Amino acid sequence: MSAQATPFAVLTDIARRSRSLAAGLPEQQEAVTLWNGIGFMLAGQRFVAPMGEVVEILHLPRFTHVPGVHPFMLGVANVRGRLLPLIDLAQFFGLPRSARSNRDRRVLVVEQDDIFTGLVVDDVAGMQYFAEDSFVSRSENIHEAVSPFVQGGYVRDDEIWNVFSTFALIDDERFLDVSQW
Repeated sequence: MSAQATPFAVLTDIARRSRSLAAGLPEQQEAVTLWNGIGFMLAGQRFVAPMGEVVEILHLPRFTHVPGVHPFMLGVANVRGRLLPLIDLAQFFGLPRSARSNRDRRVLVVEQDDIFTGLVVDDVAGMQYFAEDSFVSRSENIHEAVSPFVQGGYVRDDEIWNVFSTFALIDDERFLDVSQW
């Protein structure tokens, strides 16, 4: 390039040389779409509740027993000024508990419309992520009492995590009818 070259010619030459020496863009990898939820254990089985259905996870709080209710309703707890009914899911479904003590148990707090309740489970496994293409529509070895609330599952490491709908449970009349009379 001569000393008499126009500024535009110099810039054009720099751009041409830059393009010839530039490395290509990395190959675009196909992104895996993920589904996520809150994993929990109930009677030794793995379940996952959709993220939007669980508003909080608690240790089992101190609670007061309520007379005249089914045994699956443990009682009510005061959580930040709100009364939280505590429902033992294993007992509601007639399943054995796998948690050794109340210290190991956790509460999934669910709020839908005007229903605010705590579902007591054996353990919580935290946030779980699954590839959406690992969804299976039929889950196996699910107790028949739980199956109406299971909407398929996700497979990871040869284990099925059953998708448990807490909203479907709340809509069930048996769940809402805690009175023994």
